[in-house]
Amino acid sequence: MSKKDKSQEVPQDEETITQEENTSSGTTTKTKKRSKKENMETLQTELDNEKDRYLRLFAEFENYKRRTGKERVELFKTASQDVMVSLLPVLDDFDRALKEMVKMENDQSKGIELISNKLKEALKQKGLTLIETKAGEVFNADIHEAITQIPSPSDDLKGKIIDVIEMGYSLGEKIIRYPKVVIGQ
Repeated sequence: MSKKDKSQEVPQDEETITQEENTSSGTTTKTKKRSKKENMETLQTELDNEKDRYLRLFAEFENYKRRTGKERVELFKTASQDVMVSLLPVLDDFDRALKEMVKMENDQSKGIELISNKLKEALKQKGLTLIETKAGEVFNADIHEAITQIPSPSDDLKGKIIDVIEMGYSLGEKIIRYPKVVIGQ
């Protein structure tokens, strides 16, 4: 081999990269030799970065799907909340009417009682439940709404419910109307 052939021959594990730089004095050319091993390492780190980015994006998408699925289920559970809230005064009116008709004891009270029970059962099937609140229970600010405080008739009723003004209801696990109560002080 001649000198010319040897200078043109590049070993298999190295490649030549030529860069040109402009300087104030003129143009110079630099030649760098980088091994294929270094190129492979660079490509491998880029591949690892892209894999990591892909995995994070995939995990984020899975979390998004799970979160929207939960939100959709919650929406279906409480989709009828507006209708239920608008029917609560009707239930209250039925309860008041039944209390008054029991005092009169006539045949019409049985018909109204049947209609009331039918309405309550239909709403119960849709997830509406009554929050049981009775006089004498301990007041709990998480599930009761205190309208007023009055002097308690006895010392054992201090901080307890004296009267229930309006019943409370929940739809599924969510309280849609808190029971309105009077507490003793």
